[in-house]
This record gives sequence, C-alpha cells and structure tokens, in this order.
Amino acid sequence: MGWRVVSLLESLKALEKQEFDYQSRRSSDCSRLQEEIDELDNMLHSGVDDEGSVKSDHYFQGSNALLDSAKKELATKLRSIVSVKRQLDGVPSQAELIQYELRFSELNTQIQKKLRQTRKHYDTYNALLEIKELMLKETSLLNSISLQFQNAIASADGRTKLINSLEGILNGTQQKLEKVQLTLQSEQKFCDTVKDKYAAAIAEQRQSSSLLKLFQEECARNERLQAQVENEGSEASTVVQLQNQPEGRRNRRWRAYA
Repeated sequence: MGWRVVSLLESLKALEKQEFDYQSRRSSDCSRLQEEIDELDNMLHSGVDDEGSVKSDHYFQGSNALLDSAKKELATKLRSIVSVKRQLDGVPSQAELIQYELRFSELNTQIQKKLRQTRKHYDTYNALLEIKELMLKETSLLNSISLQFQNAIASADGRTKLINSLEGILNGTQQKLEKVQLTLQSEQKFCDTVKDKYAAAIAEQRQSSSLLKLFQEECARNERLQAQVENEGSEASTVVQLQNQPEGRRNRRWRAYA
C-alpha cells in the first residue's frame, strides 16, 4: 500500500510539472499567435495584395492547427492528472488505515470469542454423546445379563461362560477407563500450561502498567522541569539585558520595578 501511494504521488508530481510546462508553453504560444493575428489584421486593414493575403491565410490556418493541437495535448494531460488524483482519493489515508486496523482488531476479538464458544459447545456435545453411548451399552449389558442369568447359572458351562463374559466386559471397561484417564491427564496438562501462560501474561500486564505509570510521571516531571528552565532562562536574559543597559536607564528600570 505504501509503495503504491508513493508511486502515485510521484506520477502526480510529474504530471503537474508537465501541466505547468504545457500551460507556460501554451501561454507563450497564445501570446505569439495573438501578436501574429494582430499583425495580420493590421496587414489586412492596411491593404495587401492577393498573394500576401493567401500566405497570411495559410499561416493563420497553420497557427490555428498548432493551437488546437496544443489544446488537445493539454486536455490529455489534464485527464491524466484527474485520473491520478482519483486513484489517490481511492487510497485510504493514515487516519482511515488506523480506523480500519482498530475495526479489524475488534472483529478478530469477536471471532476468537465466538470460536472459543463454538469449541466449548462441540466439546460439551461430544462428551454428552459419549456418555449417552456408554449408558446405552450399560443398559444393554444389564438387560442381557438379566435375561441370560437364570439359564447361565443352571449349568457349570453356563456359569463359566458367564464369568468369562463378565471378565471380558471388565477388561474392556478398564481399558476404556485408562484411555479416558490418559485423555484427562493430557487435558489437565494443557489446562495447567494455559494457566501458567495466563499468569505470566497478567504479571507482564501489571509490569507494563507500572512502567507506563512511571513513564507518565517522568513525562510530567520533565515538562515541569522544562517550564522551570524556560522561566529561569527568561529571567536570566532579562537580568543580562538590564546589566547591558546604561547606568541611568538601569536605575530608572530598577526604580520602576520597585
């Protein structure tokens, strides 16, 4: 964006210089042509022969053609200047760029907030969906055990199969629990890392606020010292001027002050 503005400004300056040169040249040409027209008018009024009149007409037509050509060339340059000025008007100013930056920053903050809310809702939905699936499996398992329990305990093979089935279910549940615990530990580590970063950011913000307050105090102190130095300098210059004056005028001045 910056190099484009610089390029357009350079083009505008060059075109304005060309416009000034063309206007100067046009003014001189107009003056010269006007003098020639006046001279031709004088010749016509004073009376000239036909041959001189024909030459004058040709010369006058040629001068008009040159003048029209200069006008067209100047109009072309003016259109180029207007085009460049429009392009410059289309480029945002520094204040507009700052306003755009602030607006984009606010927009980015809103988007990040909305993204965090969306992720939170998705996580909640996935957790509830997983809980639902586990509860359905638990209900199905309990119904299956309830239906097959009486037949299973009626024989030794049935009891053995039931025990093996329950042990398999227990092992699967343990594996699922371990997997969930690993995920929980990972999320806990991530949460601790985020908390540490947040604490560091808060500490840095407090330090920045403290430094900013000190800087503002030093700026105010510097302004007071500058004002004091300026006052002392003005008083010293007044004393020097009084010392450089003649004795009589100095005494009168001191009496006036008194």
